[in-house]
Amino acid sequence: MTMDEPRPGVSGPLPVIAPHGDFDEDTLPPLEVRIRETAARHGGLILDAGRITFGDSTFLRLLLTIHQEADLRIANLSPAIARLINLIGADQVLHIHPTVDDAQNT
Repeated sequence: MTMDEPRPGVSGPLPVIAPHGDFDEDTLPPLEVRIRETAARHGGLILDAGRITFGDSTFLRLLLTIHQEADLRIANLSPAIARLINLIGADQVLHIHPTVDDAQNT
């Protein structure tokens, strides 16, 4: 199964998680638990990144890992997260959408 195929037994729209604030090694664990549980339960999720003001390498590693394990769609990038993702070229790998609606309709 490729990452673009629907996961068996999973249907309907993907849930949206819309965290806010800074995410680094110290503050990431609660968000990581929420993302992992949601992805496991629903086969994927939409991360509304519009109110994320900072993400470090641990945040980026989480995104890349979840992208490999589930249908992760990232929408509404804040300037800080767009800069982080574009800086290392992860925009070529991750599924980035301008809005949550666009991500939901993909």
